[in-house]
Amino acid sequence: MILKMKFRSFFLVLICIALIYSCRGARNVVETVQPDPTEIYNEGISRVELELAKIDEEISTTDVTVRTESVTPVEPERTLYRFYVIIGSFRDFNNARQYNMDLIRKGFSPEVLESEHGLFRVSVGGFNVESAARARIAEIRTRYAEHRDVWLLVRR
Repeated sequence: MILKMKFRSFFLVLICIALIYSCRGARNVVETVQPDPTEIYNEGISRVELELAKIDEEISTTDVTVRTESVTPVEPERTLYRFYVIIGSFRDFNNARQYNMDLIRKGFSPEVLESEHGLFRVSVGGFNVESAARARIAEIRTRYAEHRDVWLLVRR
Protein backbone atom coordinates (compact mmCIF):
# COMPACT_ATOMS: atom_id res chain seq x y z
CA MET A 1 0.00 0.00 0.00
CA ILE A 2 2.83 2.41 0.81
CA LEU A 3 4.40 1.56 -2.50
CA LYS A 4 1.16 2.32 -4.24
CA MET A 5 0.96 5.75 -2.50
CA LYS A 6 4.55 6.57 -3.43
CA PHE A 7 3.84 5.63 -7.02
CA ARG A 8 0.71 7.82 -7.07
CA SER A 9 2.60 10.76 -5.50
CA PHE A 10 5.43 10.36 -7.98
CA PHE A 11 2.94 10.15 -10.84
CA LEU A 12 1.08 13.23 -9.53
CA VAL A 13 4.35 15.21 -9.36
CA LEU A 14 5.16 14.21 -12.96
CA ILE A 15 1.73 15.38 -14.13
CA CYS A 16 2.19 18.73 -12.34
CA ILE A 17 5.60 19.22 -13.92
CA ALA A 18 4.19 18.36 -17.34
CA LEU A 19 1.33 20.84 -16.85
CA ILE A 20 3.70 23.59 -15.78
CA TYR A 21 5.89 23.12 -18.85
CA SER A 22 2.91 22.87 -21.18
CA CYS A 23 1.50 26.16 -19.83
CA ARG A 24 4.87 27.78 -20.29
CA GLY A 25 4.88 26.71 -23.95
CA ALA A 26 1.36 28.06 -24.44
CA ARG A 27 2.47 31.44 -23.06
CA ASN A 28 5.27 31.58 -25.65
CA VAL A 29 2.79 30.79 -28.41
CA VAL A 30 0.58 33.69 -27.31
CA GLU A 31 3.53 36.08 -27.30
CA THR A 32 4.59 35.16 -30.84
CA VAL A 33 1.15 35.68 -32.41
CA GLN A 34 1.33 38.61 -34.83
CA PRO A 35 -1.23 41.43 -34.42
CA ASP A 36 -4.01 41.74 -36.94
CA PRO A 37 -3.00 44.31 -39.61
CA THR A 38 -6.45 45.97 -39.38
CA GLU A 39 -5.83 46.63 -35.68
CA ILE A 40 -2.57 48.38 -36.55
CA TYR A 41 -4.37 50.37 -39.26
CA ASN A 42 -7.19 51.36 -36.88
CA GLU A 43 -4.66 52.28 -34.22
CA GLY A 44 -2.91 54.50 -36.78
CA ILE A 45 -6.16 56.26 -37.59
CA SER A 46 -6.84 56.97 -33.96
CA ARG A 47 -3.35 58.42 -33.56
CA VAL A 48 -3.94 60.71 -36.54
CA GLU A 49 -7.31 61.74 -35.15
CA LEU A 50 -5.68 62.50 -31.79
CA GLU A 51 -3.01 64.64 -33.44
CA LEU A 52 -5.63 66.53 -35.44
CA ALA A 53 -7.64 67.12 -32.27
CA LYS A 54 -4.51 68.51 -30.57
CA ILE A 55 -3.86 70.82 -33.53
CA ASP A 56 -7.49 72.00 -33.55
CA GLU A 57 -7.29 72.71 -29.83
CA GLU A 58 -4.02 74.59 -30.27
CA ILE A 59 -5.48 76.65 -33.12
CA SER A 60 -8.64 77.52 -31.22
CA THR A 61 -6.73 78.55 -28.09
CA THR A 62 -4.07 80.53 -29.97
CA ASP A 63 -4.33 84.22 -29.16
CA VAL A 64 -4.95 85.91 -32.49
CA THR A 65 -5.70 89.56 -33.14
CA VAL A 66 -8.83 89.83 -35.28
CA ARG A 67 -9.92 92.95 -37.17
CA THR A 68 -12.91 93.44 -39.43
CA GLU A 69 -12.64 95.86 -42.34
CA SER A 70 -13.39 96.25 -46.00
CA VAL A 71 -10.43 95.44 -48.27
CA THR A 72 -9.91 95.06 -51.99
CA PRO A 73 -7.01 93.36 -53.76
CA VAL A 74 -4.60 95.77 -55.42
CA GLU A 75 -4.51 93.33 -58.35
CA PRO A 76 -8.18 93.26 -59.46
CA GLU A 77 -8.09 89.73 -60.90
CA ARG A 78 -7.44 88.23 -57.44
CA THR A 79 -10.15 86.20 -55.73
CA LEU A 80 -11.89 87.75 -52.73
CA TYR A 81 -11.89 85.71 -49.53
CA ARG A 82 -13.68 86.13 -46.22
CA PHE A 83 -10.55 85.74 -44.05
CA TYR A 84 -7.00 86.95 -44.67
CA VAL A 85 -3.78 86.28 -42.78
CA ILE A 86 -2.09 89.68 -42.53
CA ILE A 87 1.67 89.77 -42.09
CA GLY A 88 2.30 93.49 -42.68
CA SER A 89 0.56 96.88 -42.99
CA PHE A 90 1.90 99.98 -44.71
CA ARG A 91 0.74 103.53 -45.44
CA ASP A 92 2.92 103.70 -48.55
CA PHE A 93 2.16 101.32 -51.42
CA ASN A 94 5.84 101.12 -52.46
CA ASN A 95 6.79 99.84 -49.00
CA ALA A 96 4.04 97.22 -49.20
CA ARG A 97 5.22 96.17 -52.65
CA GLN A 98 8.84 95.87 -51.45
CA TYR A 99 7.76 93.79 -48.44
CA ASN A 100 5.70 91.65 -50.81
CA MET A 101 8.85 90.93 -52.85
CA ASP A 102 10.82 90.06 -49.68
CA LEU A 103 8.12 87.57 -48.69
CA ILE A 104 8.21 85.97 -52.14
CA ARG A 105 11.95 85.38 -51.66
CA LYS A 106 11.14 83.65 -48.34
CA GLY A 107 8.75 81.28 -50.11
CA PHE A 108 5.41 82.94 -49.33
CA SER A 109 2.70 83.71 -51.88
CA PRO A 110 1.66 87.16 -50.69
CA GLU A 111 -0.80 89.66 -52.08
CA VAL A 112 -1.38 93.31 -51.29
CA LEU A 113 -4.84 94.48 -50.21
CA GLU A 114 -6.01 98.06 -49.82
CA SER A 115 -8.10 98.71 -46.71
CA GLU A 116 -10.96 101.14 -46.25
CA HIS A 117 -8.62 103.19 -44.03
CA GLY A 118 -6.10 103.74 -46.83
CA LEU A 119 -3.59 101.19 -45.52
CA PHE A 120 -1.97 98.54 -47.64
CA ARG A 121 -2.24 95.12 -45.99
CA VAL A 122 0.13 92.36 -47.06
CA SER A 123 -1.63 89.01 -46.85
CA VAL A 124 -0.02 85.57 -46.95
CA GLY A 125 -3.23 83.62 -47.24
CA GLY A 126 -6.87 84.07 -48.13
CA PHE A 127 -9.47 81.62 -46.84
CA ASN A 128 -13.22 81.21 -46.73
CA VAL A 129 -13.02 79.07 -43.57
CA GLU A 130 -11.83 80.73 -40.38
CA SER A 131 -10.22 77.59 -38.93
CA ALA A 132 -8.04 77.28 -42.04
CA ALA A 133 -6.87 80.87 -41.63
CA ARG A 134 -6.12 80.28 -37.95
CA ALA A 135 -4.19 77.13 -38.86
CA ARG A 136 -2.07 79.18 -41.27
CA ILE A 137 -1.41 81.75 -38.53
CA ALA A 138 -0.32 78.99 -36.15
CA GLU A 139 1.95 77.52 -38.83
CA ILE A 140 3.60 80.88 -39.55
CA ARG A 141 4.11 81.59 -35.86
CA THR A 142 5.72 78.19 -35.41
CA ARG A 143 8.00 78.32 -38.46
CA TYR A 144 8.91 82.02 -38.61
CA ALA A 145 9.76 83.69 -35.29
CA GLU A 146 10.12 87.06 -37.01
CA HIS A 147 6.46 86.90 -38.13
CA ARG A 148 4.81 86.03 -34.82
CA ASP A 149 2.70 89.18 -35.04
CA VAL A 150 0.55 87.92 -37.94
CA TRP A 151 -3.15 88.56 -37.46
CA LEU A 152 -6.55 87.71 -38.90
CA LEU A 153 -8.52 90.13 -41.05
CA VAL A 154 -12.22 89.43 -41.56
CA ARG A 155 -13.45 91.09 -44.74
CA ARG A 156 -16.72 93.00 -44.59
